[in-house]
Amino acid sequence: MLKELTLNEKIGQMMMVGMDGNTIDDRIKKLILNYKVGGIILYRKNFKSYEGMIKLIQDLKELNSSNKVPLFIAIDQEGGRVNRMPPEIHNIKNAYTLSKTKNANVIREAADITGTILEESGFNMNFSPVLDILGKGTTEAIGNRCYGDNPEDVSEYGIQIMKQLQKHKVISVIKHFPGQGASKFDSHYILPGVKQIREEQVKPFVDAIEQGADAMMVAHMRIKNISRFTPASLSKKVIKEIRLNYNYKGIIMTDDLKMRAVRYLYGTKRAVKKAFLAGNDLILFRFKRSDEEKSIRYIQRLVRIGKISEQRINQSVIKILDMKEKYELSDKKELKGCNIDEINNRIDMVNSFVEENGKVVK
Repeated sequence: MLKELTLNEKIGQMMMVGMDGNTIDDRIKKLILNYKVGGIILYRKNFKSYEGMIKLIQDLKELNSSNKVPLFIAIDQEGGRVNRMPPEIHNIKNAYTLSKTKNANVIREAADITGTILEESGFNMNFSPVLDILGKGTTEAIGNRCYGDNPEDVSEYGIQIMKQLQKHKVISVIKHFPGQGASKFDSHYILPGVKQIREEQVKPFVDAIEQGADAMMVAHMRIKNISRFTPASLSKKVIKEIRLNYNYKGIIMTDDLKMRAVRYLYGTKRAVKKAFLAGNDLILFRFKRSDEEKSIRYIQRLVRIGKISEQRINQSVIKILDMKEKYELSDKKELKGCNIDEINNRIDMVNSFVEENGKVVK
């Protein structure tokens, strides 16, 4: 399959972009049809109803069906305050509240519900679970999105989430390596930093890798003894550390490059360039239309003139193509959606158990 792709098609496969509204506009059409982007991430702002969500996903798949490679259709669905589902679907309690039940069966059921919704709705990738460990004085950017304040709980419960998503043919993206749980800063606005990678903080990631993690999101945070002032997400040294020290062979992707902590430091084109040079396989960004196209054309030119090697591009595209084949991605499957009443009954049962047996953490 790699041999059938042009250079520009291979570069496009490494790009994942977001949408503005709840319909496919000219910008998205151009990114899919002209630049052959590898994936689209959807948020709650992109649909007003469950029916609208299903139609949008079906339309995206149909638009991409003339391309050689099916799309990643991704979402950032954790539950709690990071809830991207339309209003008809009830919301599952946040990760920390679930973890307080100390009941792996309940957490597995919550993950199975999420996996069912995503699979039957047409999603094939979810940016979950959060494997950060809750620390004292942590920023609200992570907070109750963590599955605990110790590596054992986070590993046990986070891997349950990952496994259930995988069972439903949804690629689980573990995040945010090497762990932002103890950070006092929010990387949406300010670049957090740690002195070094701490064994306790990365234990859940190491355990998940050993249990078959397919994809990993790297945080916008400095690791001073490795990347110095460069965010881990854009650091060749950090990406190399993940590959070699942890024997990780899956997909590595950036957190969103539109976050101020990165965008204000580097600008758009330079941030995308650094993401490619660092060794990321998927680059997640949502810029203004002109900046998106300029960034993609800039990368195309850098590869043509040899500043970025085509071999480097091939290494990532092979991983992407293998993952899409492993999960049997297809743009031709007709979506019927899930049974919302049945799903909501299951969610209500989980939430009731949590309220009776755990401590609800807001």
